Amino acid sequence: MKHDSSFKHFSLSVIWFWLLVFALLPFGLVTIASFMNHSDSHLIELPFTFTNYFQLNNSLYLRIFKESFYVAGMCSIICLILGYPFAYIIARMQNRFKGLFILLIIIPFWTSSLIRCYSMITILKSKGVINSILMWLGIIDKPLPLLFTDTAVMIGLVYNLLPFMVLPLLTNIERLDDRLIDAARDLGANRVTTFRRIILPLTLPGILSGCILVFLPAMTIFYIPDLLGGSKSILLGNLIQNQFLIAQNWPLGSTISIVLTLLLAILLFVYWHSMRRNSQASDLL
Repeated sequence: MKHDSSFKHFSLSVIWFWLLVFALLPFGLVTIASFMNHSDSHLIELPFTFTNYFQLNNSLYLRIFKESFYVAGMCSIICLILGYPFAYIIARMQNRFKGLFILLIIIPFWTSSLIRCYSMITILKSKGVINSILMWLGIIDKPLPLLFTDTAVMIGLVYNLLPFMVLPLLTNIERLDDRLIDAARDLGANRVTTFRRIILPLTLPGILSGCILVFLPAMTIFYIPDLLGGSKSILLGNLIQNQFLIAQNWPLGSTISIVLTLLLAILLFVYWHSMRRNSQASDLL
């Protein structure tokens, strides 16, 4: 028992040390940098100021914030529309093909998302797979401008983030009690009513979890807009990267990072609060 207690304290110490060094300390440094000035001779310098936060009121930055929220929201909706039926079908499978489909969902995690993004370039470019097939079928006479567009960015985001929607939905749907569905059918409910009144409310936690797992990286990812959108698509991830690496304006880049972190933290708090209320309601029932 004493050995188990010592191992537990050691494990917790390692976890807290990791969080302190690689999470809390960098976040604290970025927070401090957001209140400092930028100069050509130094990346950051005193005195402390709120100028960087006031700069975010610029119409350009506000437009990028709105565009990023819109893209992340649309990506979440598309992933939900595509992922929900797919997860439901897999969850209802009773044969060996179920494990195969789950494996197909997990396989993309075995490769770098950057490599998968480069693969989308070969598919969407002028002489890529899509345009070649459409021209071979005679549907189009000249290649469609798919690459370096907002559509290409959305395709890349959905392609990379769809598994994050399917997996929590799959786990949630598998826990459904079939007796509730059978009872609804016995009481005369059709498939649409059963889905709307029974299945959808019970799978709402999986829907929220999937949307959060898709929305958060869609807001911050920068290489997909860079590679598939080119200079036409600038989202918050690109803006932060440009401020740190190109403009060398670390204070402004830190400020944007802090504001984005706070907005996402509020979103996570709302999600946690709603899940807690749902859990309490379930306990009362």
